[in-house]
Amino acid sequence: MRYTDIAIIGGGLAGSTAAAMLERAGIPAILIDPHRVYPPELRCEKLDGRQVDILRKTGLAEAVLRAATWDGSVWIARFGYLLDKKPSDQRGILYDTLVNTMRAEIRSDAGIVHAKATAISTTRERQKIALSNGEEISARLVVLANGLNIGLRHTLGIERRVISECHSITLGFDIAPLGRAKFDFPALTWYPERSRDRMAYLSLFPIDGTMRANLMVYRAVDDPWFRQLRQTPEQALLAMMPGLDRIAGSFKVTGQIRTRPADLYVSSGHRRPGVVLVGDAFATSCPAAGTGTNKVFTDVERLCNHYIPAWLSTEGMGEDKIAAFYGDPVKTACDAWSTAKAFHLRSLSTDNGVSWRARRWARFIVRAGEGALRQLSDEAGAPQYHGANATRILSGPALPWQHERKR
Repeated sequence: MRYTDIAIIGGGLAGSTAAAMLERAGIPAILIDPHRVYPPELRCEKLDGRQVDILRKTGLAEAVLRAATWDGSVWIARFGYLLDKKPSDQRGILYDTLVNTMRAEIRSDAGIVHAKATAISTTRERQKIALSNGEEISARLVVLANGLNIGLRHTLGIERRVISECHSITLGFDIAPLGRAKFDFPALTWYPERSRDRMAYLSLFPIDGTMRANLMVYRAVDDPWFRQLRQTPEQALLAMMPGLDRIAGSFKVTGQIRTRPADLYVSSGHRRPGVVLVGDAFATSCPAAGTGTNKVFTDVERLCNHYIPAWLSTEGMGEDKIAAFYGDPVKTACDAWSTAKAFHLRSLSTDNGVSWRARRWARFIVRAGEGALRQLSDEAGAPQYHGANATRILSGPALPWQHERKR
């Protein structure tokens, strides 16, 4: 039997971040995960400025930012028109690189056990975990960070309720320019032209010299369109996004196209002594909404910076302590925002009601206005931002009202 204060089951982003934070704080913790090196997986592939701000609170931001690729600015296209070239603070990083970077911050060899947790029993005082390698671990608190794996949660009576099955599907692939060394844009976000395409957006962004593509769609997993995309990817993309080649130039999809369907679910029966759930183990988010990393970093930062140190200062690990974390106002606000954004973006992308069509056009007009103002400011000699990645604004086809003005 090995004894520790905190046992973390699951070595993805949530678990690895928690383990690294607790080690920095001098709190005995053991991370349990079978992978010595976390394998490639289609999940978070970039961080935005808001996520980096939360990451800084963990004390681990510098290592992650060194491993990520900053884009500096992003071109915005909607309805086939290039609307803006705006400053950006996106950082591209593959999920396995992100997780392995976090793990590298765990300095102690004793801090990670490469095995699977096969059984768990809990009390108000100590928790016992049986491992696939025959070991047992006794801990004051178990942090369940094992994502979509529901086996251990069911043994504890923790259930999950699906609130939106196959809410969205993420496709990840690399894309390369044809006939030239690189794309003209540092990054590009393309919003759809037609609601019937059931598309949220296409995001192109750099990672280590490669242009990465994340395409977010709302389709059934057996939709024939996915077969078309794999067989003739360039044609399928241009059919969905006419004019993409006019802005991006000729291109070729390279490497494997990875697919990840996402169900939205929430946990129930989780307020139990000795166990706390974080990240996807507690509730999932929609990758298209881009809030999953916010939820992970918020959960782990609140738990490790605020609750675990306080809990360990007194005896026991009862349900009252655990409930305080689930009721944390910062966490609950982040969870509610994430769920609301998931449903709002899906309706904004696919709903044909009058109000949603009006919102889509309103967003188009706002984006176009922002781009036009940025262009005027730049032409007047007052650029909105500086640096090697600064670009001039708006090139490409004229907007609809510009055609009218020219006539």
